[in-house]
Amino acid sequence: MRYRFGICVALVICAISPVELRADDAIKMTAAARAIQPGELVVLSITLPAPVERLRVRAFDREAAAFSVDPRSWRALIGIDLDVAPGVHRVSVEGQSGGQRIQTTYALRVRPHTFPTRRLSVDESFVNPPAEMETRIQQEAAELQRIWKGSAPKRFWTGAFVRPVPGEAVSRFGTRSVFNGQPRSPHGGADFMSPAGTPIHAPNAGRVMLARELYFSGNTVVIDHGLGVFSLLAHLSAIDVHEGDAVAADQIVGRVGATGRVTGAHLHWAVRVSDARVDPLSILALLGPGAGATP
Repeated sequence: MRYRFGICVALVICAISPVELRADDAIKMTAAARAIQPGELVVLSITLPAPVERLRVRAFDREAAAFSVDPRSWRALIGIDLDVAPGVHRVSVEGQSGGQRIQTTYALRVRPHTFPTRRLSVDESFVNPPAEMETRIQQEAAELQRIWKGSAPKRFWTGAFVRPVPGEAVSRFGTRSVFNGQPRSPHGGADFMSPAGTPIHAPNAGRVMLARELYFSGNTVVIDHGLGVFSLLAHLSAIDVHEGDAVAADQIVGRVGATGRVTGAHLHWAVRVSDARVDPLSILALLGPGAGATP
């Protein structure tokens, strides 16, 4: 038997409580999110009429991080990138059960969101880098892109994601950045103000894909949590892990510092979900301690 349905819904989610996308005797899906807007994480909970060997979820031209909770229940993490345009976007879900195709489609309405602007003064070499640094900068950007697209096809993370350092974020995700009067890329993470030398903990289990100094982000650690989910921890004063290391949730991976393009000591934590830039606070809200969507 083949199960299909199509729905078009305008989701306006102000709380984390799951919202049922459609009541259906065969397939049921709920979505949890802080809001359906650029920079947010959406967690789909999918209940199928029969077990499937593999479930494929696609949204925004990306393969979502999908994993089974039990043979008939799956979760999928969908990241809404900063550059996603407001409007209706198609999400597709399909799998195989006993040789039969199970397929679901629906439309997700992304709301517009205006991010604030921040103005900072930094060393001029980080605004207009010397010509001899251009090749290095391009190579580092290309390497990060290769990392984002090469995640392990299995889930390393278990349980809740945790804050890498104590305290609240002092510089928000998505803020439009103006350095020395010149507009630059939006802020792709959240900044946590902590004294230099403060231990930095892995937000969850994973494998270290990068652990070295980069031009803009200074001493940097990138952790692959699996299935396209990554953490980038930047501006460290010291790195306590090596590339290729397996790290446990909450393991110390480095120390807070002020390396790279910074105005003072802090931790920059960025998250990628299927190469979409996602607010780390969205991850904590949905997959953090006590969050209802935590698998």
